[in-house]
Order: sequence, then C-alpha cells, then structure tokens
Amino acid sequence: MDRRTWLAGSALAALHPAAWTAGYPARAVKLVVGAPAGGPGDFLARLYGRTMAAALGQPFVVENKPGASGTLAAEMVARAPADGHTLLVSGPAPISAAPHLLKPSYDPSTDLLPVSMLGSGAFVLAVHPAVRASNVRELADLARAQPGRLSYGSGGNASSSHLCTELFSSALQVRMNHVPYKGEGQAVSDLLSGQIQLMFTAPNVALRHARAGTLRLLACTSGERMRSLPQLPTVAESGVPGFEYLAWQAVFAPANTPRAHVETLAAAWNRVRTVPGVQGPLDELGMASPDRLASGSALAAFLQAETERLGQVIRHAGIKAE
Repeated sequence: MDRRTWLAGSALAALHPAAWTAGYPARAVKLVVGAPAGGPGDFLARLYGRTMAAALGQPFVVENKPGASGTLAAEMVARAPADGHTLLVSGPAPISAAPHLLKPSYDPSTDLLPVSMLGSGAFVLAVHPAVRASNVRELADLARAQPGRLSYGSGGNASSSHLCTELFSSALQVRMNHVPYKGEGQAVSDLLSGQIQLMFTAPNVALRHARAGTLRLLACTSGERMRSLPQLPTVAESGVPGFEYLAWQAVFAPANTPRAHVETLAAAWNRVRTVPGVQGPLDELGMASPDRLASGSALAAFLQAETERLGQVIRHAGIKAE
C-alpha cells in the first residue's frame, strides 16, 4: 500500500458514519448539478461525492440538470423534501446572479441553505499573442484607444467569466465587446484562433496554451499570487487596487433541512477536503476550498456579499436575461 492510499484510508477511517447523526443519511444523497457533465460543478460533485460516500456510509449520486443558467436545478432542490437527501451543487449564476436577471420561482436567500464551499479559484486573464499588451495597463490603454473594438469571450450570459470581465471593465472604465458562447471550451477555441482577443478563464485551461506560446497570460484575479503561477501578477497588483474575483462552487440544501443534518454534512465536507485524493485534483484544477469560507456564518455572509456585488455589476453593465 503506498503512502497516499494509506493516508486516504486513515482520513476516511476517522469519518466513520457512527460519528455522525444517528440515522442520517438513511439512503443515497442526490447531488443536483445545474450544468452538463464535465464542468467545474460536475467535476467537484463527483470528486467529493466519492469521498463523502465513504465517510457517511451512503452513496452520493450526481444528477445533471442543465438549463436556464442553472435555475432549473436550483428550483428542483428548493422544492425537494427538506430531509438532507437532495442537495444542490452550484456556482454563482442561479444563486447570486439570477435574482437580478430573472424572476425565478425560488428565492436563493430563503429557499436554499448554504452547507459547504466545495472550491473557489481565480481566473487568469489570457490574450491572443497578436494583442499588443504585455500587462493590464497596456491592455487598458489599448481598450481606451479603441472603444468597443476588443472582443472578449465567456461561457455564456451572466456566467462567472462574463461577470468577472464586466467587473474588470468597470474598474478600468473601458468598454469591450462581449461574445457569449455555450461553454468556455468554444470561447477558448475562438481565442486561440484570434476570433476574440481576450478572456478570463480557468488556469488549468489557459496554462498549457501559454506554455505553447499560443496565449499570453497577463494577470490572475485572486487577492494574492497563485502558488502554481508565482510569477503572474494579480489584477490588483497591475493597477486595479482591491480587485478580486473568485469563481466558486458550493453545496446548498432546501430551507428547513434539520440543522443536525446540515452540521453533519458540513463537518464531513470540512474533513474530506483534506484527503489526498481530493486535494491533489483540486490543486490541478487551480481551485481551493478556503477554510475561512468553509461553512456556517462566514459562507452565508460571503454569499450575501457576492449577490450584492454581482447585482451592481449586472446593473452597471446593463446585462439582460437572454
């Protein structure tokens, strides 16, 4: 048995189901993801689901329910029995953006209860090599000289990459042209071909192209430099003080789920995040599960602030529902 396997087994042994609430979970727990398979939410749901199943003694089964910017999945969970056996894995779109764009049949602040932060990670700002900018200030000067001429891609209207870029544009007081795609993969393909000039995207996506010389990385959106890219400055360091944007994925339960069940889930998630089989893939994805936002009041406060901030971005940019 190698050391990684031994460590994983030891960590899971400490999470024996008998340590948690008697009788919960009583059957399989469904993790509903409002996006197709292969995205960050789906990846994290499956990554954690396997370990949570070992920890709590019941299967954690992923169900993909894409559509309507993730609101179909959020509505499904909000209306599910509040017994802790149906949970939502979601990013900001149906939680923090939808209330400002749509009229969903649920209220994220009252119909869904945050359980645990699964992961959050910075974007990197990537440009096509033909763009004559080697840093954020030069890009800003280029955008001001050609208002609306630079085009940026995103994974869709009101997606994390869209909102991040609008926040960036607002901070720099520049105007760029938004080109939404049905997923970030298509946007990256057009960035590589020069159809669009820039985008904010996940580090693991952009890094291999940067190493090949087909993209140039200008900055990252975290508050501090990334451990995996220590030479890459932050946007805040690059002339936009205070700028920070983290793409996140969290778990939610229906409102009125028993507090004991929520605490059981949060405690288990807080422990399994340290298992080597979880931490390694998180690092490769460029995501982390910050302790300060793991669960409880800190997570709730973060989500409230995120909803307010993204609302300001949406109103300022004039983003409309598609």
